Amino acid sequence: MLRPFGSICARIRFHGRSTARCFTQTPRFIAPEPRSFHSSVGLKDAQSGSLRKQLKEQAKQRKKNSLLPQAKTTTAHEYSKWELTVGIEVHAQLNTASKLFSRMWLSQSQAETLNDAPANSQNRPFDLSVPGTQPRFQRKVLLPAIRAALVLGCEVQNVSTFDRKHYFYHDQPAGYQITQFYAPFAKTGSITLNRGDGIDPNDPDPVIVDIKQVQMEQDTARTHEHDEGTLLVDFNRAGYPLIEIITQPQIHSPRTAAALVRKIQALLLSVDAVTTGMEDGGLRADVNVSVRPVNGAPGSHQYSGIGGLGQRIEIKNLGTISSVEEAVTAERNRQIAILEKGGTIAGETRGWSLSARDETTRLRSKEGEVDYRYMPDPDIPPVAIDARLVEELHQTLPPVPDRLVKMLVTDSKYRLNETDARIMIQLDDGERLDFYEDVVAHLQATAESQGVDVGKSNLGQIAGNWVLHKLGELLTKHNVPWQDNCLTAGTLADIIHCVLNRQITGKTAQTLLEMKFGGDNRPVADIIQEEGLSFQPLSADAYASLAETVLKNHDDVVKQISMNPQRKGKIMFLVGQMIRLGGSDRVEAQEAERVLGQRIFDTNQ
Repeated sequence: MLRPFGSICARIRFHGRSTARCFTQTPRFIAPEPRSFHSSVGLKDAQSGSLRKQLKEQAKQRKKNSLLPQAKTTTAHEYSKWELTVGIEVHAQLNTASKLFSRMWLSQSQAETLNDAPANSQNRPFDLSVPGTQPRFQRKVLLPAIRAALVLGCEVQNVSTFDRKHYFYHDQPAGYQITQFYAPFAKTGSITLNRGDGIDPNDPDPVIVDIKQVQMEQDTARTHEHDEGTLLVDFNRAGYPLIEIITQPQIHSPRTAAALVRKIQALLLSVDAVTTGMEDGGLRADVNVSVRPVNGAPGSHQYSGIGGLGQRIEIKNLGTISSVEEAVTAERNRQIAILEKGGTIAGETRGWSLSARDETTRLRSKEGEVDYRYMPDPDIPPVAIDARLVEELHQTLPPVPDRLVKMLVTDSKYRLNETDARIMIQLDDGERLDFYEDVVAHLQATAESQGVDVGKSNLGQIAGNWVLHKLGELLTKHNVPWQDNCLTAGTLADIIHCVLNRQITGKTAQTLLEMKFGGDNRPVADIIQEEGLSFQPLSADAYASLAETVLKNHDDVVKQISMNPQRKGKIMFLVGQMIRLGGSDRVEAQEAERVLGQRIFDTNQ
């Protein structure tokens, strides 16, 4: 019996036909090799049954093989004999409430959670390739697409056209995909990567990767494995607008390939061209990998106008940044192993999965441009883009990540180190950065009202430590996503202000933070008063007495410090002993260090 999958059911059998929408499999699909699926959302059956059993059997076999004598593997030294070349194609779902060629309008919330909607509930007849339906270009799609092209440094073309890319697969029932092959809407951009972006240490700094073109195209449907020999197709995603970003093959290390994808994702998110990143299914990457001997004759293959390359292999549908690095590494190692044994690399499309991280698997022979039979789509007129629209969008682009990092590092309001600055802008789709800026604004407003010169203060650094590390630890510890954080920027600023004004100690501030994070609705001042958390400073005589006791009990440490005054760690050890004796709620580390240093060095002079 046919089981319905949403309002429309599509069942694919490897043998025979079904009474529902049926796709006759060509021979290459009758006995498919292991495949990677676009998503596993919404079907428990797709997570279990034959697929789960297959993965378990594969894991057992790998474990068994690991106990057998292993063939000689290529060492890092031998890798240096080969040059790796990588080109990347990134597919990104645009931030729009419309599909590309149908009047399927989504609310913004639906667009952001398209992958979670009930199966086959977000489509129109054209999305299902119903005969007689015609495409109608939805102009609103252009806005996020142009923003993406501009942030990638591309030239937006005045006129672009759509083409048909012919191939048969069950997630594309029309038999072709509408894309932009001959005249894409944007060309010739570039991305600059440096050490802060995480490029390979052996690569030059910076690495500049050229972008050949950016094109609009339809997304495909999703395929879910129901049981052995049966696939279910969800057309919600079919026809959703994508941009495909095609880079030149100018990357020469797996780590830098991952850094490039990470940079592209950050750039697209920064200008609101997309709503989600790779981890949430908003971006996917295909990588083209080839190797050639460093000292040998140039390769015989050409890719995007760059010649002398080895045979390229395309690895499809990589869904995380880490998978890009691992897949490139695995394919590089495979190709080198074949070539060192005197073999040749066959042009093909391969896959990579978490179940076999150190290898790639063959999917199909590689189609070329002739195989796809590109032709202009006769049903879609050219798209004309007014230069005034492009200029207006260019002038209103928000700051890009590199500019934000520079601001956080050099602006006297913040003065973060580069590492913290990069982490800040990458967290929580920019919401953590907004929160941090609000905390700093609250602190500076309070400081200015008290006559403090904020330009000479380190409020930005202090706030950064609390937002990134202390609050970050609580989010991680309690497994709370950022959107569920109930702490306001004003509340955190109040806690930090109390520490700076010596109303509470740092340890008490941490306790306060945990109380407010847990949902305590009382104002910070009320909690301090009602819980008796106010800092009760020790007198000068009390500090002196504690210092004498600690110095007496640790005479050996005092001698080491006297012989080498630069031994900061030893002094801090003594500070810790003073805090332990006097109580962390009363002894200030800074004052304890001052008193100890005074007594140690003044006594020796």
